[in-house]
Amino acid sequence: MGGKGMRAFNYSKIRDNKWDSELLGLIAAIYKEMGKQELYLKQRPEELEKMVEIAKIQSTEASNAIEGIVTTNTRIRKLVEEKTTPRNRDEQEIAGYRDVLEIIHENFDAIPITRNYILQLHKILYSHMNNPAAGKTKTVQNYISATYPDGHTETLFTPLAPYETPEALDRLCEAYNRVIGNFELEPLLAVPIFIHDFLCIHPFNDGNGRMSRLLTTLLLYQNGFYVGKYVSLEAKIAKNKDLYYEALAVSQDGWYEGKEDPVPFIKYLLGTIFAAYKDFEDRFALVETKRPALDTVRLAAQNKIGRFTKQDIRELCPSLSVSSIEGALRKLVASGELKREGRGKSIRYYRSK
Repeated sequence: MGGKGMRAFNYSKIRDNKWDSELLGLIAAIYKEMGKQELYLKQRPEELEKMVEIAKIQSTEASNAIEGIVTTNTRIRKLVEEKTTPRNRDEQEIAGYRDVLEIIHENFDAIPITRNYILQLHKILYSHMNNPAAGKTKTVQNYISATYPDGHTETLFTPLAPYETPEALDRLCEAYNRVIGNFELEPLLAVPIFIHDFLCIHPFNDGNGRMSRLLTTLLLYQNGFYVGKYVSLEAKIAKNKDLYYEALAVSQDGWYEGKEDPVPFIKYLLGTIFAAYKDFEDRFALVETKRPALDTVRLAAQNKIGRFTKQDIRELCPSLSVSSIEGALRKLVASGELKREGRGKSIRYYRSK
């Protein structure tokens, strides 16, 4: 860095980039899905409420799991539904995530994108525990590293120095607010680029990944993309965690000089958003018409290839109770339509034809 002065965030310049057809195609496809979703939302509000509840639980679970913060499924559900209090550090962090997500769901249109608001959200993330760093930018240099399945870790990127972080956050927010306020830049470009820059600054000693995912949700809602409310984006990211790190690593190269290529990260995020809209459509198709539980579960099973769990079916059938799903699965196994293997938690089903 030595004496080069701080990296500028000039979001107006981004407009002049030559975007490739794949990226432009993704943006067009997302707008098309967004229009379809608006029509769906008018049709079946009560079923959609159930989708919101499931998505909240999955988002909280997945975003924490990416960071290695875990508890049991039952505890997650109870924590998210606020039917219990946290028992340990992991659960305190999970409860904090739930609180921030709830605030975003209820008040997204009343949360300005400024350093102070971001710090406040970070503070709420840790409101169930005593963390002196909560709501403050980092005091020591941090590193972005990836841990691979074989256990080795590798530094992917050295983020901004602590003393430069507060000013960089201010500049980042100003740059974003300017182009969004003036309709200067397509939000589906501005949002991923903001999140990418946020991750390069890595403003906190802890909680950067979770804050980046919460801010992604917040910025998408503010720009009218509500899919994350019904289908968990965090769960999608967790499923493809290695792709997420890969896109990030490629896009961070040259960041200090302003020569980075954010396109891989933009495509990754837009691909995730588009996939979530497609999921929404699949799930909505199942709740759209009133039919017996057995038929709904049978249709859901026909959506699946290979082995699947009861939980997979629950995601596809948000309007059914667990007991109706269990009953339907039992009938489908008895009639020979489905095969069942394993016991207890490891039970899997697959179609016999």
